[in-house]
Amino acid sequence: MDFLKSAVASAISKGPPFPYTFGDRVTLDQSIWTLYNGTRKEDGSHCSIFTFDITTGRSRLPLARNAVRKMRTLRHPGVLKVLDTIESDTYIYIATERATPLDRSARRKNLSTETLKWGLNTVAGTLSFINDEAFSVHGNVRLTSVYTSRSGEWRLGGFDILSSMKEDDAIIFSMGSVTPESGKYVPPEVAKSGWDTIKRHPLSAVDSYGFALLAFEVFNGCLINSDAVGETKNIPPSMHQSYRRLLNQNPKARLSVSHFKEQGRRNGGFFDTPLIKLSEGIESLGLKSDGEREEFLSELDDVANGFPEEYFSAKVLPELLKSVEFGGGGPKVFASVMKIGARLSDEEYNLKLTPVIVRLFANPDRAIRVCLLDHLSDMIEHLPQKIVNDKIFPQMVTGFADVAPIVREQTVKAVLTIISKLSDRTVNGELLKHLAKTSNDEQPGIRTNTTICLGKIARSLGVNTRQKVLIAAFCRSLRDPFVHARNAALLALAATSDLFTEDDCANRVLPALCPSLIDKEKLVREQASKTFDIYLLRIRKHASTLPDSTLPPSAPTAVNGAMPRIGTPQSDTGWAGWAISSFTNKMATASGDMRAKPPDAKGEARASSVPAPSNTAKPAAASTVSQLHRQAVTGAPAPVLTRTTTDQFFNDAQDEDDEIDLAWGDTGDDSFFNAPLQSEAAIETQPLVAVSEFNDGGEPDFEGWLKAQAEAKTKPPLPKGLSKSSGLTNGRQNAIRSTTTGHVGSGLGAKKLAETTNAASKTTVPKVIDTKPKEPSGDDDWGDAWD
Repeated sequence: MDFLKSAVASAISKGPPFPYTFGDRVTLDQSIWTLYNGTRKEDGSHCSIFTFDITTGRSRLPLARNAVRKMRTLRHPGVLKVLDTIESDTYIYIATERATPLDRSARRKNLSTETLKWGLNTVAGTLSFINDEAFSVHGNVRLTSVYTSRSGEWRLGGFDILSSMKEDDAIIFSMGSVTPESGKYVPPEVAKSGWDTIKRHPLSAVDSYGFALLAFEVFNGCLINSDAVGETKNIPPSMHQSYRRLLNQNPKARLSVSHFKEQGRRNGGFFDTPLIKLSEGIESLGLKSDGEREEFLSELDDVANGFPEEYFSAKVLPELLKSVEFGGGGPKVFASVMKIGARLSDEEYNLKLTPVIVRLFANPDRAIRVCLLDHLSDMIEHLPQKIVNDKIFPQMVTGFADVAPIVREQTVKAVLTIISKLSDRTVNGELLKHLAKTSNDEQPGIRTNTTICLGKIARSLGVNTRQKVLIAAFCRSLRDPFVHARNAALLALAATSDLFTEDDCANRVLPALCPSLIDKEKLVREQASKTFDIYLLRIRKHASTLPDSTLPPSAPTAVNGAMPRIGTPQSDTGWAGWAISSFTNKMATASGDMRAKPPDAKGEARASSVPAPSNTAKPAAASTVSQLHRQAVTGAPAPVLTRTTTDQFFNDAQDEDDEIDLAWGDTGDDSFFNAPLQSEAAIETQPLVAVSEFNDGGEPDFEGWLKAQAEAKTKPPLPKGLSKSSGLTNGRQNAIRSTTTGHVGSGLGAKKLAETTNAASKTTVPKVIDTKPKEPSGDDDWGDAWD
């Protein structure tokens, strides 16, 4: 049996498990309790823990137990909220909401006079409830009995001797003087006759005197001695008269706390302040009319700096958020929310504001959306990147296609704010697709802002995306009919000049800038000139680093041991030296007989300026007479016209432009590059020359050919350098001969060439070969094309 008793005693001494964790100790003066910061084990929420050591404070144990009982039974917004209590043989624990003692000097110095009035008004309301509704006496009203909650509101504690006057054995009568330093705070009648005397006086007399001392301590720091009672130092002048009535030596004439509050709440009274009105009206914000709500918000903005920050975040902010989401508060209320949110830490912001902001972006109300976009810069720093990229941006993009221009415009502007929180995939993918649509918007202002936006986010784009999108978008904006859109494109090009390659600058940007140099608007012309100079300076700098030539050095070539008569690139430095030299090299390296195109060849005609096709057979190094004869009799296959290097160049450039995202369209240069070349047009319209098949019917007539050559010697010679090159010539062939240089004809003049072509095209009768040698015609006209 003794063993069972000892086991039970041991269990009781250990006590039940306490579901809270102790933290740092908080200094608490003039109290029988020790205060600790704590956390709840279940959810980690913050709390305060009041502890009483029974072993060392057994004489005051009745006070501690009375405080536990009164705090658990007395319910009022101004009373410290109790979460849990634990009592064992060795200790008493009271877990309450997180509270901070008001007597801490560092805390009081941060409170303004208006805030102190607001706090005193709250305590006055709590004491009025205790005296009038609970028919009780607090008896321990002092600075150390007041605490501030996490919302900044004042809470009344210190219920050690709180007693109901309905109880005959109330603890205040027997142990009222046991409280720490009670002699400094008791009213004169109690100090003279003891606590039993309060039964003969008004119930509120003791607490009225204590409230007056609390007001003095609030405005002056602390009560040094009882001689300071009655002084009005630092107390607001409007409160002096009522303050003196609280300290009346006659308890029956003493002003009650409830009457003190009523006098202060009168029109113009010391409790008639915006802070007090705001605190009383915040809970009914959702029930107010539009006019009352606007008046309330205007007062809120006026007193925002005077309110405790904790009150805004813990009390005002939740009510404002409810009004925005469910009470029809709208953008005006949300603007006040953002002002309060600026004071929050990142942890509090993500806990209280971020979920609401995500829900508001899903709200279809346009006014809310515009308000969100306007204040996006205030909230973006507090929002996590994952939330912005995965939850906010998908809702935000609906604004790009909204029917209201103001929503589209604000959405484009908001891109600059949100770009830092978006992933590369989102920026280079979905975002650019939506900006491509707004760049074609019917509103010129939206098109202009899109161009500005692209210029500012250019460095956030991928390298490949810059080349495809930016140049196409800016060059298209250069053709915009809205003058400011064109100017914005020029400014954007100037700001992003270092993002493009030198090839793009020379081939795509500079040609697009040229029309802007003669724009009708002076604003555009001036900016175009500045932008053009930026790109031109960069091209010149790049060109200075290039080699003089990439062609390998070539030695002059001799034909039949003779040097070419026309100048070479080494000797000709004039404007036409390169062209003549190129023609001479081709003429000098030609060998073999010239052959006419068969009449049944289907190859496409080629202009004289087009180079020879790559598959043209190389002439033999040496030829015999019989070989020359067979070459003259048998027509060689017609060369097939292939695309020249020039054509391939322009096609390659077109292919590169086609890679640009289809959403951005063309840059406008295609019309220039796709224009038909003059030489190609001439080739397409020129009729093909009908050529007769050569048939000599026997051996070549060398005698006639020699006679014709002898007669030709009597004609005046051609200028030096333009004489006909030596080679075998068949005088009986009427067809036009082509050289290996890609030129059409055998040196005939332009006029003679046209006549020969028309005559040949009309020949349809069978050919009869005349063995008599014909006189060479057209030698006098050779070289007319150079005149």
